[in-house]
Amino acid sequence: MANRTRPIRLEFYVDEREHQKMQQIGTHNLSAYLRKMAIDGYIIKLDYTEQKKLAAAVSNVASNVNHLCKRINQTGHFYDDDIADLKARQEEIWKLLKDYMRKQTHED
Repeated sequence: MANRTRPIRLEFYVDEREHQKMQQIGTHNLSAYLRKMAIDGYIIKLDYTEQKKLAAAVSNVASNVNHLCKRINQTGHFYDDDIADLKARQEEIWKLLKDYMRKQTHED
């Protein structure tokens, strides 16, 4: 106990509804949750699902571009199919961006 950064222990009771709020935000650390609520009075949980999809799509295109550039540097050739594939993936990114922006404007 001597090496703890938080040596003071507090105890209190909560009802089931209050306990469920902690579970709703997806935290499993009761101490961190209670400290956050005691200090700020609220917790904001952000959903990054759409941003992760977009980041994965951009990463995929970047990887394909790197492979394409490597092959072009090695062989001196590129193919129409490669360009068509890159354009299709770019369109996928634009679609994800447009969908994301549309959702953001409808939520506001």
